[in-house]
Amino acid sequence: MNEPEMPDFSNAVRLTGWQWIGVGIFTVALILGAAPAWERVERFDLEPDYRMPYELSLDYWLYERYSRLAAIHSDTLLVGDSVVWGQYATREQTLSHYLNEEAHEEQFANLGLNGADPLALAGLMEHYGGGVTGKNVILQCNTLWMSSPERDFQLEPRFGHNHPRLVPQFFPTINGYKEEISPRMGIAVEQRLPFRGWTTHLQQVYYDKTDIPTWTLNHPYDNPFAAVTRGLPPTDDMLRYKPISWTKQGTKKEDMPWVDPETSLQWHAFQHAVEILEGRGNRVFVLVGPFNEHMLTDESLQRYQKVKLAIETWLREKNLPYLAPPPLPSELYADASHPLSEGYEILARQVFEALPWKK
Repeated sequence: MNEPEMPDFSNAVRLTGWQWIGVGIFTVALILGAAPAWERVERFDLEPDYRMPYELSLDYWLYERYSRLAAIHSDTLLVGDSVVWGQYATREQTLSHYLNEEAHEEQFANLGLNGADPLALAGLMEHYGGGVTGKNVILQCNTLWMSSPERDFQLEPRFGHNHPRLVPQFFPTINGYKEEISPRMGIAVEQRLPFRGWTTHLQQVYYDKTDIPTWTLNHPYDNPFAAVTRGLPPTDDMLRYKPISWTKQGTKKEDMPWVDPETSLQWHAFQHAVEILEGRGNRVFVLVGPFNEHMLTDESLQRYQKVKLAIETWLREKNLPYLAPPPLPSELYADASHPLSEGYEILARQVFEALPWKK
C-alpha cells in the first residue's frame, strides 16, 4: 500500500506544537520585558529645569518615563500645554523655573507638553501619567482651547490635531477628529500596551521618526543597530520663537466667538483630567490662564468673561484651590496665551503665594 504523499513545503519551516509554545512564550516575554529592560540601557539624566525636547513632543513613552522620574525628585509637578512648557522662553525662563526661584530650591518640575489641549491632556494623564500619584499638581487650564468650535473640535479644525494619538478614539465622539477605524484601533492598543509605545519611542529618537524598514531604505549604508547608541538628546534649552510681544508684532485684536462650557468638549476633557489626577491621590491646584484679554475685541471679551466665570464657579463647587489671575501687562504676551519671560516671573510670584501647600 502506497504511503500518502506529503505536500512539499520548500523554503518553509514547520514547527511542532512545543516549538510554537516556545515562540509564544518568547513573544510574550519580549512584549512585557523589552520596554523595562530598555530603561536600564538608555541613560536619562534629569537636569535642573528639564523639559521635554521639543522635537520629541509625540514621544509619550519618554514622557511617561520622565513624569515618573519627576514625581520622585520634585514636590510639585506642573501639567499643561506649551504655556507651561515655555513656547517663547528658554528652560530658565519658564514658569517652573521662576517657581523654583521663589522656593529657593528645586521643588517644581515642568511636565508641559507642546500642543496638549485638554482632550489630549486628559489622554496623556490617563495613559501615560500613571507615575503622577500622591503629588502636588499645578494643572493649567488654557481657555484658548474653548475660543472657537474649531479649537474645541466640534468642527474639524483647519490646522489639524496636534496629538491625535492621545484623544479618545471611540467615545466620546469628536466631530473634529477624522480617522479610519484601523488606525484608531492601533492607537487604542498603543495607549494600553507599553511595548507599542516603546517601539514608537525608538522611531522618534533614533530612526528619524520613521519605522526601521523605511530608515534602512533612506540609510542603505548605515548600521541600524548603531543608531541606538546615540542616546537621548539633552533637555530642550533652545528659544523656539523670538520673544516679541504681540503688539510689536503688529497682531490685531481678535473677535473670538467662544464656546459655552456646557457643550465644550475641551472643558469636559479638562474636568476629566482633574478627576484622573485626584483619583490617583494628587492634590490639584488649577491655574486658569493666563489668557491675553488685551487681544480680544470688546464683544469677545464679554463672551470670554462668561466662560471664565463658569470655570471659576465649577472650581468653587468642587472645592478645588485655584488661581484666576488678572491679565498680565499687554506687552508681556507674545500671543493670545503665551507670556514672555518677564510675564512668567510675575505669574510665578502670584502662583507661589496662592499655593495651599507651599512650605
